[in-house]
Amino acid sequence: MKKVVLIPDSFKGTMSSIEICGIMEKAIWNVFPGAEIVKIPVADGGEGSVDCFLEALGGGKATVPVKGPFFEETEGFYGRLPDGTAVIEMAAAAGLSLAGDKKDPELATSYGVGELIAAALSRGSRRIILGLGGSATNDGGCGMAAALGVRFLNTAGESFIPTGGTMKDIARIDADSLLSAARSADFVTMCDIDNPFFGKNGAAYVFGPQKGADAEAVKRLDGGLMHLAERIRLDLGKDVAPLPGAGAAGGMGGGSVAFLNAKLTMGIETILDVTHFDETVADADLVISGEGKIDAQSLRGKVVIGIAKRAKRAGVPLIAVVGDVGDGIGQAYGLGVTAVFSINRTAVPYREARLRSRADLEATVDNLMRFLAAFGC
Repeated sequence: MKKVVLIPDSFKGTMSSIEICGIMEKAIWNVFPGAEIVKIPVADGGEGSVDCFLEALGGGKATVPVKGPFFEETEGFYGRLPDGTAVIEMAAAAGLSLAGDKKDPELATSYGVGELIAAALSRGSRRIILGLGGSATNDGGCGMAAALGVRFLNTAGESFIPTGGTMKDIARIDADSLLSAARSADFVTMCDIDNPFFGKNGAAYVFGPQKGADAEAVKRLDGGLMHLAERIRLDLGKDVAPLPGAGAAGGMGGGSVAFLNAKLTMGIETILDVTHFDETVADADLVISGEGKIDAQSLRGKVVIGIAKRAKRAGVPLIAVVGDVGDGIGQAYGLGVTAVFSINRTAVPYREARLRSRADLEATVDNLMRFLAAFGC
């Protein structure tokens, strides 16, 4: 075994993708001490995304004073890659983890996300990767846009910063004062869901309750997003209503398209492109990926399948090392997955399995390597 590419997702609530890469590397080197190991830890755009990009590509992290989800002063951050690309995870300024016990999407703002973008632009970044996930907001990206110069006017002609509860008060959107650097920058938004902007499958109805919205608040939030979509159509000439993924992160998916002309992409596709996976895997002997559970849902282009398709194109086998294996994964083999192995070595409840997951992961990869070594791989 000369070269192995490690590109796992995290095992949610158990191990981060960076930690998983380290454990796998140790197990591989135990059997193939001379192997070249390339580590590309994966995150879905939420918390940890910046660290994963920096681990894979290098670069540094910049801290920035920003407004938190309720306009409080806090410290956010973004990653700056060696080529100047900025990686921003929305959760760093507008995340549920920052909201604490105060969960109210009618009051929460994405303003701090705009401040992070502005800071990155001021340092010369002309490509921004925006990761969506773990947000406390449902403002359609209005706060972010306001921080970058977009003006939202009410019926009295007064400028204000809309939140989830006040989007309904927008009478006109004036984007003429958007920062010039934002106009010329290339924005890529990582989005792994296909929910629309509003409606029963939209941002408010699907994600509002986990952000603190009760049934009546969900209706108001959905109405606000519907109103915002209409204003975007009339004032900016863009229709975000039917756009798959527009409802991600409280409508930030649609907002990034409307206000920043961003490209919505599957998170794993962005990671594979930015890390030059196709070039990296070209001379590899093996790819090892994984996630907490692989099942029929995984076939919809999530991490393992997205990687498997690229590995198959390169003619390189891919092994998925996972926590659990669900039903209905037969199609995965035709999509590029060579084999799937669960790290669960004994039948115990999850609360017990997670405590031994690190040792079980190392033992599983060690056994795989011993098996491959037996065949002279």
